[in-house]
Amino acid sequence: MYTAKIPNDLVATFSIVGYDPETEEHGIAVQSKFIGVGSVVPWARAGVGAVATQSFANTSYGPKGLEHMASGKSAEETVRLLTEKDEKRELRQVGIVDANGQAATFTGSECYEWAGGRTGPNYAAQGNILVNQETIDQMAVTFENTEGTLAERLLTALNAGQHAGGDSRGKQSAALLVVKEKGGYGGYNDRAIDLRVDDHPEPISELIRLHDLHQLYFSPSNQDNIVKIEGDVFSQVSFELERLGYLERSDEHTEDAVLDALRVLIHQENFEEREQKRGWIDLDILQFMKKNQ
Repeated sequence: MYTAKIPNDLVATFSIVGYDPETEEHGIAVQSKFIGVGSVVPWARAGVGAVATQSFANTSYGPKGLEHMASGKSAEETVRLLTEKDEKRELRQVGIVDANGQAATFTGSECYEWAGGRTGPNYAAQGNILVNQETIDQMAVTFENTEGTLAERLLTALNAGQHAGGDSRGKQSAALLVVKEKGGYGGYNDRAIDLRVDDHPEPISELIRLHDLHQLYFSPSNQDNIVKIEGDVFSQVSFELERLGYLERSDEHTEDAVLDALRVLIHQENFEEREQKRGWIDLDILQFMKKNQ
């Protein structure tokens, strides 16, 4: 049986586009046997929607799709507008979720097998050159049944898709993009999470690791984790600061010395988002200190 050769420059990938109506976040998680897939597939704008463009990816689908949705077009209407004048639409694949959580996915008839997509409330899952349809089905079911933040649900769904088969050519890169109004660093843009693994033997696992670090550095402190630095907590903080070289070795450290050293660590490790008033600490920082060898 003759099997068509898959072009090397084809963006073979699987992705899931999602929306959280409670937080009003839009996001995309994607994996591919393609270097730097995060620079090609995911596009999103807070309050507007999200687009994943893949297969023989037409990257204009990203900005054009967002413009269509910004003008009030639905996900279905946007897919139609993007594909109807594209002479190579049968080679394209795109998934879209609009500002209202309506979803649409399109797979051209000439995309390499296995290729297809599935939509549900607030998500669109799609992929091409996959081992089988189970990749898409598992992403969809997992997204529908997973709790947590939008980012956590997208990553869990993407990982489930990989375990179900994934890209038949292998693994290389992955990306996660989540947007929210004023969700970026300092509130100056909408990129709440923008993480990329451009070349890695286990890109999804690495992406999950990066997301965990991102949450440690940039997510707000859980009020239940904020404690006064006294008693056993003071002893632990002193010990870790000494072990890590922020305090000179001593049988007894003054409170000011410990708090001054802690402030240096917090700023050196970029934990400003978790810094508390003097004399208090977010226990996640203490856990970080304990794990830092």
